[in-house]
Amino acid sequence: MSKRPVVLVVMDGIGISDNTLGNAVKNAYKPTLDELWETCPHTQLRAHGLAVGLPTDGDMGNSEVGHNALGCGQIYSQGAKLVNESIESGDMFETETWHALVDNCKNGVMHFLGLLSDGNVHSHIDHLKALLKEAKKDGVKEVRIHALLDGRDVPETSALLYVEDIEHYMAELNDDTFHACIASGGGRMNITMDRYEANWPMVEKGWHTHVLGEGRTFASAAEAIETYRKESGVVDQDLPPFVIAKDGKPVGTINDGDSVILFNFRGDRAQEISLAFDRDDFDKFDRVRRPKVMYAGMLQYDADLNIPNNFLTYPPKIKYTLSEQLVKHHIRQYAISETQKYGHVTYFWNGNRSEKFDEKLEDFVEIKSDVVPFEQRPWMKAAEITDILTAAIESGNYDFLRTNFPNGDMVGHTGDYEATKIGVEAVDLVLKRIKKSVDAVNGIMLVTADHGNADEMYEKPKKEGAPLKAKTSHTLNKVPFIVYGADVELKDDENLGLSNVAATVADLLEIEPDEHWNESIIKK
Repeated sequence: MSKRPVVLVVMDGIGISDNTLGNAVKNAYKPTLDELWETCPHTQLRAHGLAVGLPTDGDMGNSEVGHNALGCGQIYSQGAKLVNESIESGDMFETETWHALVDNCKNGVMHFLGLLSDGNVHSHIDHLKALLKEAKKDGVKEVRIHALLDGRDVPETSALLYVEDIEHYMAELNDDTFHACIASGGGRMNITMDRYEANWPMVEKGWHTHVLGEGRTFASAAEAIETYRKESGVVDQDLPPFVIAKDGKPVGTINDGDSVILFNFRGDRAQEISLAFDRDDFDKFDRVRRPKVMYAGMLQYDADLNIPNNFLTYPPKIKYTLSEQLVKHHIRQYAISETQKYGHVTYFWNGNRSEKFDEKLEDFVEIKSDVVPFEQRPWMKAAEITDILTAAIESGNYDFLRTNFPNGDMVGHTGDYEATKIGVEAVDLVLKRIKKSVDAVNGIMLVTADHGNADEMYEKPKKEGAPLKAKTSHTLNKVPFIVYGADVELKDDENLGLSNVAATVADLLEIEPDEHWNESIIKK
């Protein structure tokens, strides 16, 4: 093989399944992807569970751990697994940060803010229970929970199950010395959990709800959920904000002398609310009142940018990334996506590092995402990304180019099957254009995905004839890996995963894979 430019296309959320019901990938019109699969060397990769550093093979993958694995060629303990280990060993509660949080609110309140579910993508309810138990043990007297409702990584109308679970747990802990209750909440795609600065008003709405206690009031979280469902039929992730009040007053505003812990472990949707608490020079919206609190994250969500200042569990220290190895060999690199996944082809790809390894050898391009419901624009910014990517390919200025098309994931998360099919078809259209540009420079194109999503758009019915319910979470399915433009033979190993891609890229660029990486997918 002569040295030729390599283009890696990540079709976010496009997994492999033989099932036809609700399979927006299999049922989409995608002649280019089908032709590549039929005529090019291809295999399937594991993109969930142990293959990407998660606790068990029952844990669905996600874009963050997927791009970590793609970009570093190794498997690191990730998010939930790191937190599990820290809680089980007790290390979390021996940190200076935990002791300082407890001491800070001796005469105030400890607040826990985060996604209330067992989806294990952003958070886990068991982590919250461990924090509650330890807070009581260490003498905290008052605790308030600000519950973001999921319905995205778990069934779309399951919020009441988690609310009942945590309220039962708190009732067992509550006594004359300790009192915990839910203070506020709302759907994760309505308030607080924006990412990549795509929609700061979401975060502002969350600030007013959690911190200031402003908004529609209810006697309980269950009452809020049931009322909103009856009024609008909206699913959990889109539920409007609510504030729990007693005797006409919010039960859990955040005030001077309180401590606040964001118990999400995944970083992308945790950074903006963290900045609102941490930064003196914050200017994204008017905070109205900024309480003097000690704030901490479950992890540090961005070590380079120090977000947040305080955290309970250290993230994996990812070394020996593909980008770093390519820089050593003076390989010119290019990364592009729209806002929703820009951080994945840059920050997560480079091992949770915001900065480049070499300013001259790495170019990053962000296309601003539309701030609209994704089912209304299922094509998203695929065409705009491709306009610029194809020009970069044909420029001859780069040896390795990577991109992410978010459609299969972001539209898939809406639960809209027809829109998701259109999203998949939009990606197929641009694959044809990229293929043409790759041909023009005698290049090589790799096509893969970071996890599944669009491949299962309905929950499996519990009994025959039951009405179909939308599935909005990721899947446990494998993802495709296709090599176009290179005469190679690929391994067909059940254990191949996303972490095997880095060495494969190195092989195609004719450089030595790093000794720490997992093996190449190419047979030697």
